[in-house]
Amino acid sequence: MKQKSFYNKSLSFLTIVTLVLLSACGAKTAGAPTNGGTAAPSGTSAAQSSSAAATPSTASKEKVVVNIGIQGKTGVLNFAREKGYFEKAFQAAGAEVKWNEFASGPPHFEAIAAGRLDFGATGGTPLISGQVGGVDFKGIAVTSDGKKGNMIIVPKNSPIKELKDLKGKKVAVAKGSSAYNFLYMAIDKAGLKGDDVKVIQLQPDEARPALDSGAIDAWSIWEPYATTAVYQTGATILVTGENLNINAPSFLIARTKFTQEHPDLTVLFLKTYEEARKYYVDHQDEIADELSKSQKLDKAIIVDVLKNTFPILSSITPEFAKAHQEQADFLQSVGAINKKLDTSQVLESKFIDQALKK
Repeated sequence: MKQKSFYNKSLSFLTIVTLVLLSACGAKTAGAPTNGGTAAPSGTSAAQSSSAAATPSTASKEKVVVNIGIQGKTGVLNFAREKGYFEKAFQAAGAEVKWNEFASGPPHFEAIAAGRLDFGATGGTPLISGQVGGVDFKGIAVTSDGKKGNMIIVPKNSPIKELKDLKGKKVAVAKGSSAYNFLYMAIDKAGLKGDDVKVIQLQPDEARPALDSGAIDAWSIWEPYATTAVYQTGATILVTGENLNINAPSFLIARTKFTQEHPDLTVLFLKTYEEARKYYVDHQDEIADELSKSQKLDKAIIVDVLKNTFPILSSITPEFAKAHQEQADFLQSVGAINKKLDTSQVLESKFIDQALKK
């Protein structure tokens, strides 16, 4: 039997996220992103030879600024930024690229609501929060099934050996992130209630020191933070989405108005992402070498992270759409969100279908 009290804490978190998103909807001026986001200058490094060509109509128009959100230090978007893929593709289309950095997924939607972000990549839970908050966006492609990316880890020599041992323990997680929903779905599978666990809402840069110092007992987090903690501190992976068979797709997201005004640039964004993704997955050893040097991490860490975050680029298939709807239904059934969502309203495959045509 589902426990309505199970999500008392998560209800307050989603209420906060929704209020923030709704307040952001009233913003009229563009500027640097907030909540951990900082505008970064366009990269100038040469891209790999791009197959994504601009259309003549786009190139002849006044230059458009395309704002792309990014988080973490690994992944396709980070690689593409480093190599200048998008700069080259959009310059040919008469557009300029600006990068915006965020600590996690939810701030992307505040920026979209304020008209300061056009594209990004997040887990599925932030999409649910954004839809509850009335943000006008679309999930335009799937980048991962999410089974390996989210984990719950515990410190070295922790007495916690299985999920039921989390009862009464302090667990850190970033509010509104994919790891947040994953944590509560894992707790539910263990037969625990929300009040059985002391959830501490921390962003990754706050949670890692707390884990290292023993201020928290466990951490629900995504890659590369999980594997990095395992290698550097001897932390242990308690459970992954794969262990629990939790299919939680991640998405590329877009500001709806931008897709309407610039459908050709939306397709170009997806084509460029796919070009970068193909190189990224076909040259994993090279990518691992570069990341280990730039991030000053052991190559073994990067290799494991890459294995756990193997990127795809897919249309939003019925299976992925169903998995995303099930996440929203779960949140609603336990009182985490106060209304039933039809998540198909914010999922749109027409651009990715066009981009992936041979």
